Amino acid sequence: MLVLGIESSCDETAVALVRSGGHVLCSKIASQIDVHAVFGGVVPEVASREHLRAIQPIYAQAMQEAGVTIDEVDAIAVSQGPGLIGSLLVGVSFAKGLAVGQNKPLVPVDHVHAHIHGALLGLESDDVFPTVALVVSGGHTNLYFMEDAVTFKLLATSIDDACGECFDKVGKVLGLGYPGGPKIEAIAKEGVIGKVPMPKMVEQKDRMEFSYSGLKTHMINLLRKKTDYSQEDICAAFQEEALGQIIRKLTVALKNNPQAKSILIAGGVAANQRFRELTSKFKIPVHFPSLQYCSDNAAMIASMAHYQIKSAGLDAFRTTEWDSYSRYDFEAVL
Repeated sequence: MLVLGIESSCDETAVALVRSGGHVLCSKIASQIDVHAVFGGVVPEVASREHLRAIQPIYAQAMQEAGVTIDEVDAIAVSQGPGLIGSLLVGVSFAKGLAVGQNKPLVPVDHVHAHIHGALLGLESDDVFPTVALVVSGGHTNLYFMEDAVTFKLLATSIDDACGECFDKVGKVLGLGYPGGPKIEAIAKEGVIGKVPMPKMVEQKDRMEFSYSGLKTHMINLLRKKTDYSQEDICAAFQEEALGQIIRKLTVALKNNPQAKSILIAGGVAANQRFRELTSKFKIPVHFPSLQYCSDNAAMIASMAHYQIKSAGLDAFRTTEWDSYSRYDFEAVL
């Protein structure tokens, strides 16, 4: 089965073609990082306009690079949400028009859940499930237990800031610009872990939730004091606690779900190399996406759609009578 994926939930316009859920024929991404960097973060109105400018050309490039025609595509998949509603509407409108015009099934995909499929690309699912899965990005820090590729049981989520959001905000206070996460990671490599005291957030083992606003506030107060700590040591200490909180909650999740055969970690923060080092402590396989599939991309959208089709059948996706949504529906999964 060949699925065309379309992603436009935030500040990347992406189109991909994926065969059989794991073979990526082509994955094209038009990033807006440079556009938004001057503002210190993503501006929704600007993002929507950039998607409008990019989506048709990048679709044409993807089809040409993959060497396929729309007639060969079995289904079209698109991010339904969560995300910036204006940005989502660009991708959804394009996908709906294409699906109706070409009489193709259209699969609405949850963007957060699809990140997990970035880590699944190229893996044999029989070796993975059941699994404990984590999406850690600028907008979400969600921990799941998954029996299969389309079943998500939410175990924990952030009660305030997401992990990646905290990295970006601290990076801004440090004067590093946007996005802050990769810059903090680079500087932290030159620092000494443990030299700068850091509070441990949500340390209680019975609290299956994440929280980053307290760590962000601690960093703001620390930097206002103008201490003698070097920027390298500050970044190393901050990064260690920001990631350490996740390691603590993963440890509890594995204890509570001993049947898990693996750990899947996806999202923008999954690109952090120190994060990958910290997960080596676990005794079961830990799977990360390749770096190109950590940030928002359409290959993960097409991959998840493949498994949704396998589960529900193509006929379940013959309608376009559904809407985009901007927020993750926690009530539906808790």
